[in-house]
Amino acid sequence: MNDYLLSIVLGIIEGVTEFLPVSSTAHLRIAEALFHINLADGYWKMYTIVIQLGAILCLPVYFRDRIAKFLSTFPQGENSDRNLLTHPLGLTLVAFVITAIPAFLLTKVIGKHLENLHIMGSSLLIGGIVMWIVDAMNSRSETAGPHAAGSRIQTWKMEAMNLGQAIWIGACQILSVVFPGTSRSMSTIAAGQIAGMSRASALEFSFFLSIPTMVAATCYDLLKSLRGKGVNPIGVSQIDPHGWVILAIGFLISFVVAYASVAWFIAWVRSRGFAPFAAYRIVVGTLVLAFAARLMG
Repeated sequence: MNDYLLSIVLGIIEGVTEFLPVSSTAHLRIAEALFHINLADGYWKMYTIVIQLGAILCLPVYFRDRIAKFLSTFPQGENSDRNLLTHPLGLTLVAFVITAIPAFLLTKVIGKHLENLHIMGSSLLIGGIVMWIVDAMNSRSETAGPHAAGSRIQTWKMEAMNLGQAIWIGACQILSVVFPGTSRSMSTIAAGQIAGMSRASALEFSFFLSIPTMVAATCYDLLKSLRGKGVNPIGVSQIDPHGWVILAIGFLISFVVAYASVAWFIAWVRSRGFAPFAAYRIVVGTLVLAFAARLMG
């Protein structure tokens, strides 16, 4: 497969999986293994970071109206019942900080796990089971609606979240940082549902939280790589025109596909829930574990 087609395929994989609760990291690692990409090559390490950034940057564009509304009501909120910490933007930053500090301290541990297929497969499988159970627990309340008596759901809109929910979701997001295959979106969505949030509100907060979380993580990794630091570094001067074109293709494809994926995912979840994604995780996790066992044998 030539580099241009390979960049298109990897950009599509990243764009489709980045915000679905199926782990983009695991899917990219599987694809790279199937296409025999040498991950010891610093260029392809950096390429993975660049296409991930392309997918992430679709979110500020997609949610531009919501972001503008939140900025215009910060910090008192639309109903003047919020403050610096309890406004939706404040809650997003709180959850981000809760994740960012441990993630920075565990950088070496995270690096050791990134290529481990056993961890990826186990994380996919276990995460799928957890997501299925949590979504099933909340399914009846979702169907009954916000005014039903005895509902497990107390938060139907992101604007109604509380500080405790944000702290809990930020803490659960750490699992996705340490264990590749867990999926950042899976951990935050399931955590939100456990904390009494509806599918829609948990999903929206997951998207908002991913903006500072993933921009910080990818920009940090990209800066290290371009400055010739970290694992398998590559400097800007080492990239030829062909290499820049490959990066640009992957970035643009992942941005466009991720934008479409977000729009589709939101519409799907509001009417159908997360069970199909949980089932997919279980199947893929099982296959990855079988593949890893075969490699070991």
